[in-house]
Amino acid sequence: MLSKRNPQLNKNGELIHLLSTEGLPNAILTDILDTAQRFVSVNDREVKKVPLLRGKSVFNLFFENSTRTRTTFENAAKRLSADVINLDIGKSSASKGESLIDTIDNLSAMGADLFVMRHGESGAPYLIAQHVAPHVHVVNAGDGRHAHPTQGMLDMYTIRHYKGDFSNLTVVIVGDILHSRVARSDIHALTTLGCPEVRVVGPKTLVPDDLAGMGVRVMHDLDEALKGADVIIMLRLQNERMNGALLPSAAEYFERFGLTEKRLALAQPDAIVMHPGPVNRGVEIASSVLDGKQAVVLPQVTFGIAVRMAVMSIVAGNEA
Repeated sequence: MLSKRNPQLNKNGELIHLLSTEGLPNAILTDILDTAQRFVSVNDREVKKVPLLRGKSVFNLFFENSTRTRTTFENAAKRLSADVINLDIGKSSASKGESLIDTIDNLSAMGADLFVMRHGESGAPYLIAQHVAPHVHVVNAGDGRHAHPTQGMLDMYTIRHYKGDFSNLTVVIVGDILHSRVARSDIHALTTLGCPEVRVVGPKTLVPDDLAGMGVRVMHDLDEALKGADVIIMLRLQNERMNGALLPSAAEYFERFGLTEKRLALAQPDAIVMHPGPVNRGVEIASSVLDGKQAVVLPQVTFGIAVRMAVMSIVAGNEA
């Protein structure tokens, strides 16, 4: 997917688009985390705004459904003082057959400075990033099964917030790895940031065979995988992307791969439990765990605003 020169970077190695965590150096990922840390306190102010994107137009283009990602991107852009336009794809000319490139050209003609895009086709944000003018930026809010880089970065921020650094951590990613763009973004970020042990675990039908090449340990026994874990990232079962009988039933899945209090006890006593949402209670995770003191799912959402503020402010400050 990535060309010889990473299309996310300009010739000076500066971030101009965020399309994937894959191929980005440690320094850029760390800069996003450090910048986000400075934005977290904005949430506590009486006036929750900074003027960094004043006069800029941010267009949110969501070709797939979203609650947390779309809302936090809109919130983040407004806190940066940008003008935010949310395109209703179902009522746009895209629903009349207009091509993606033509849609982007028309919105660019309206003065767009930054596109936030979620699309069902892997690679769609790359296509747009290579097409737009040098002063226009693209942030991938999720493309097909491929990548969800801002979710990956807010996960990294959450881990760093609670654990300090990545150098001695065991991170376990559980569930539907096959369809998860979050898992791929998390894996690339974790390995780049120096996490020594990343385990992925799930049914054989939902864990690709080639993951070992990404520097992770592939497992199919959740109890074994959870032993000594510092961070547990539960993933949503993406039934809407499944073709065929990949799972016997939700109840049987929970029996083998659901996170319960008993299973959580196998991890480190101070292990944190994460989930990108939306959560299927009683399928991926027990309500008692989700509502328990080790779950940090709601702080992930809060940190997501600061991380998306960081990403948009960084890319908007650089030019191709």
